Amino acid sequence: MAADLLITPTELDALLRSAAPPRVLDVRWRLDAPDGSEQYREGHIPSAVYVSLDHDLAAHGDPRDGRHPLPDPGDLQAAARRWGVNDGDSVVVYDDWQSFAAARTWWALMDAGVADVRVLDGGLGAWRAAGLPLETGDEEVALGTVTLESGHLPRLDIDAAAALPARGLLLDVRAGERYRGESEPMDPRAGHIPGAVNAPAVDNMDDSGRFLDPETLRARFAQIGATPGTAVGVYCGSGVSAAHAAIALRLAGVDAALYAGSWSQWSNHPDRPVATGGEA
Repeated sequence: MAADLLITPTELDALLRSAAPPRVLDVRWRLDAPDGSEQYREGHIPSAVYVSLDHDLAAHGDPRDGRHPLPDPGDLQAAARRWGVNDGDSVVVYDDWQSFAAARTWWALMDAGVADVRVLDGGLGAWRAAGLPLETGDEEVALGTVTLESGHLPRLDIDAAAALPARGLLLDVRAGERYRGESEPMDPRAGHIPGAVNAPAVDNMDDSGRFLDPETLRARFAQIGATPGTAVGVYCGSGVSAAHAAIALRLAGVDAALYAGSWSQWSNHPDRPVATGGEA
């Protein structure tokens, strides 16, 4: 397991008892329940601070920018300081939905220059399964001093995403039925970006919601041409599960650029072509 990406519950528990505990962020969010603050208050990992994906980790504005465009760097810095993050801090992020929201947090903070961010593998469910304690209510933390600047991870804008299939591999990590255009519950048009290959993010996890081991992930991605040295980009519906796929690819030794606008941006531009069916 890549120590710089993931952390187990027992490892986190030990760090929380150490002289230099990490800042822990609880990013409870899912499509059908975007506000997880009440669930957070009912029980969270000791010292964890609640993070709102919709308000802290996404900008809001023109639908042509997508449903969850990346936040303004200044807004993200202000939010991270409210969470109590200081320069040089280690950060651990978790959620209760297969680490999708945690992955978005990981990507945003790594891109902004936080050097040590890890995802709790298996999330809150793994913590509970290990019999580790929870706390209730809100955590009071001192205002942090972290300084953030975006641009530390590779990303794609809409034009770069359109051009990538001609020189590399663009992965659509949504469910197969959305990729094929058979179903589209969220966005204006159904289908996928022409040339994109389907690689659902949920296939990167085991039944307990933990990431598959690096060797298994390498074999899976190699079958679709995602190998070290290949130009790889990832997108999903709104840039959340794409960040999850970026972690899986990194575990497999493959660097991937994130198209944060994803299908929610692309489908809001009528001039952009749409492909359907099972072929790229």
